[in-house]
Amino acid sequence: MYCAARREGDGVVLELSGEWRIAVLGAIDEQLAAVPLGGAQRLEVRADAAHFDISAAWLLRDYLARVQAAGVPTRYAGEPPAALALLDRTLVARAADTVTTVPGEWLDPAAAVEDIGRHAVRAWRLFESALEFIGRVTMAALRGGFALRHWRPTSIARHVYDTGITAIPIVALIAFLISVILAYMGAQQLRKFGADIFVVDLVTVGVLRELGVLLTAIIVAGRSGSAFAAEIGAMKLNEEVDALQAIGVNPIEVLVLPRVLGLIIALPLLTVIADAIGLVGGGLLCRALLGMPLAQYINRANEAIASTTFWVGLIKAPVFAVLIALAGTWCGMRVRGSSRDLGRMTTLAVVQAIFLVILADALFAMLFMEMDV
Repeated sequence: MYCAARREGDGVVLELSGEWRIAVLGAIDEQLAAVPLGGAQRLEVRADAAHFDISAAWLLRDYLARVQAAGVPTRYAGEPPAALALLDRTLVARAADTVTTVPGEWLDPAAAVEDIGRHAVRAWRLFESALEFIGRVTMAALRGGFALRHWRPTSIARHVYDTGITAIPIVALIAFLISVILAYMGAQQLRKFGADIFVVDLVTVGVLRELGVLLTAIIVAGRSGSAFAAEIGAMKLNEEVDALQAIGVNPIEVLVLPRVLGLIIALPLLTVIADAIGLVGGGLLCRALLGMPLAQYINRANEAIASTTFWVGLIKAPVFAVLIALAGTWCGMRVRGSSRDLGRMTTLAVVQAIFLVILADALFAMLFMEMDV
């Protein structure tokens, strides 16, 4: 017997007992349907002696909703079952996050203003979250000071290996292919004007100032930015970050700073390798396509490269590294609740990192133009 009903004045008292589980939902439903509610002015539910799973709680919730719709007020004697309270909280939170649209609502000025306000508030909260994260990372770095143990050199070395050394093959291959493509396209156009020699200028300046560091940063954003978000996000799902906080360890110091510092070391080194491979690729294509001797290519490259050309490209690398690392770790720290959110944040980390890198590169270009560098 899972429920027993009795009359008390003008109402009905429904006493629930036993194990309300999914396996016995059929029997429970039959007993609820047999509860005599004819002429009742109220229904009081006593569920202290019953134990519910989610399926049984949902069945009870539907039954009480039908009784309420039939005009019989319902209430609990004491606290409602915990499973039922969980369902109610979940449905309320879901309703709050869902924007209900009815036909013609987009024509309502009040609804449009409300929607704009909702998106503005979400954007502002996201901006606040990003600022808070940057502040926490900055404070953790300042607290580290000159204490070597706070910087965790072992962890930094591992991230330099993961983000730098293991990325050398793909970075070198991409740099070689891009420089070959750039030299080929330049040769096809400049040959028409008898200006083959300027292919060297195009390759050297293009690779050293822009393409070497930019392509390297984009590759690293796809490799390491997504890896940072996935690693930290998986730790969030497994509650390992909460465990670090519980034992008094700062997650920013353990999970974020080593990744940021490791990438700051690795990306400039990868940029130097990409620049060297790019120049080699351009030289090989000039030799094969234009018949240009290697000595002539080197001499022209020395003439085309100004004293600041190499450093203009290299100085961008640490900035790009910080942006990529912060985007990846921030998205990882924002993972909540499900593997679906982990995948979404991993994708978002790559998109944000590439966007920030290109934006920073555009700002650098304007800055160097104003400085006449």
